[in-house]
Amino acid sequence: MDNKKIHVMAIGAHAGDMELTCGAVLTKYAMNGHKVTLVHMTSGEKGHPILSGDVYKKQKDKEANEFAGKIGAQAMILPYKDGELLDSEEVKFYVCDLIRQYKPDILITHWKNSIHKDHEATYKIVKDAVFYASIKSFQRDLSPHCIRALYFAENWEDPEDFKPYIYIDVSETYNIWIEALKSYEFIGNSPYFKYLDYYNALSIVRGAECRRERAETFAIEPLGIKQIFDYFPVK
Repeated sequence: MDNKKIHVMAIGAHAGDMELTCGAVLTKYAMNGHKVTLVHMTSGEKGHPILSGDVYKKQKDKEANEFAGKIGAQAMILPYKDGELLDSEEVKFYVCDLIRQYKPDILITHWKNSIHKDHEATYKIVKDAVFYASIKSFQRDLSPHCIRALYFAENWEDPEDFKPYIYIDVSETYNIWIEALKSYEFIGNSPYFKYLDYYNALSIVRGAECRRERAETFAIEPLGIKQIFDYFPVK
């Protein structure tokens, strides 16, 4: 990477989604002086086995800000409800306006196929919001902004047809990322899924595939999978 500082924005359905799936990459960017913003469409407030939604929302919002603070990023929680996120034009233009306001260079979000409706909705919202944000004819209060790249993070709930295309070495930031993840109660204590075990193992597997200690992977849209050369590249 050149010395130019860029802005990476990760948009997840729930607080904790992007932290788990691309948090080590976000940590790497933040540690190297780049701007990192975590946008949570919802707090994920309905997922606690004991606490009420209102109580858990306060906890999740606090945890989201704690994680962001530990890696040197900014967290933003949008005003939508867990399990009720709609891929409506109203929500898409809300995110469009965020993109125009904060002007990220790189955007990361969920893959399109998921077992969770909020994840699929977030994919659709972000895809259209990126388009709306870039087109001048969609007249808003802020001027258009075109991102440079859109990537989709690897998530155990979004597995169908996910094909790793981009591998990023996260060996140097792994320990800092794991320590920051401890901000979230559910990541270390979920009775439903062993998050830390899964993403720890996944980082090792993806690292082995690219001959690194640890890595995180990302998909791109099929139409973007192309390399253009004048001659066959020879390594």
